Amino acid sequence: MSQSQIIHVLTGCTAVGKTETALRWAEANDAEIVNCDSLLFYRGMNVGTAKPSAEELERVPHHLIDLMPVDQQMDVGRYVELAIEAVRDISSRGKQVLVTGGSGFYLKAFFGPVVDEVQVSDEIRTEVAQLEAESGVVGIAMRLEDLSPDCVGQVDLNNPRRVARALERCLASGLTVTELKKRFAEQRNLLIDSEKCLAVLERDKGELAERISQRIGLMLEAGLVAEVSGLLEAGIESNSSAATAIGYRETIAHLKGDLSLEQLSESIATNTRRLAKKQRTWFRGQLPKGKVHFLEGNLEVDVGELFG
Repeated sequence: MSQSQIIHVLTGCTAVGKTETALRWAEANDAEIVNCDSLLFYRGMNVGTAKPSAEELERVPHHLIDLMPVDQQMDVGRYVELAIEAVRDISSRGKQVLVTGGSGFYLKAFFGPVVDEVQVSDEIRTEVAQLEAESGVVGIAMRLEDLSPDCVGQVDLNNPRRVARALERCLASGLTVTELKKRFAEQRNLLIDSEKCLAVLERDKGELAERISQRIGLMLEAGLVAEVSGLLEAGIESNSSAATAIGYRETIAHLKGDLSLEQLSESIATNTRRLAKKQRTWFRGQLPKGKVHFLEGNLEVDVGELFG
């Protein structure tokens, strides 16, 4: 990757208008798109994810879409590896890199460490689980304090899950909590070290709610229920990330008789609005400052000013 290469990152909450904006910017800037939407990794999840259509995929080359069957789960470590490969490939051909999507944890991979490199063996997990069964959270907290006195104030010692996780990592690495945090923060890779340019799309709350309702209506007309029925046969329920995704979990409930067709649309809309609110809060609190564009109605962003 040349030193002049920049990774452009375009994000925004669901239904805000990322897809078309990304396509227009990529076409105008000789760029290729790297997907950062966690549900677009799965083959067959098309309607309910608003996955780019065949025509849209022909307009601009896309990377990291349809990577795996729906019954297998992607993890962020694998995503980082694949994203690095994609960025290198795109850059090697002299193209611009545009990352787009709204999945926070995957977006964060471009701005800082997200992968815990400590490998915890099954034996250590069993050891910690047995200690917790015998002595409760007090027992595993005492063991953690023996190994890492500095854990006090850094780990919630009343939270069994966090204490067990910290104890496992200390046992596996031989390091203290402070040393582990320092090593994690010092991780480097191509995504973190590259220069980034960030743009965030936003809309008025009421307008976004209307766009969400319209999108859900189009999804149902396009065959969302039939898509999910086929995905159930393909094993979607063995992949919790996919089966519990908004639009899919409600449709699964409908197919199992727990939601009527009338209730389905409103349930998806309600949960999508809640997701959009969480996404907006996350972008503001977890990402570095970027260029924010407020969209109104059918007005489009001037792609020449998107990152300027």
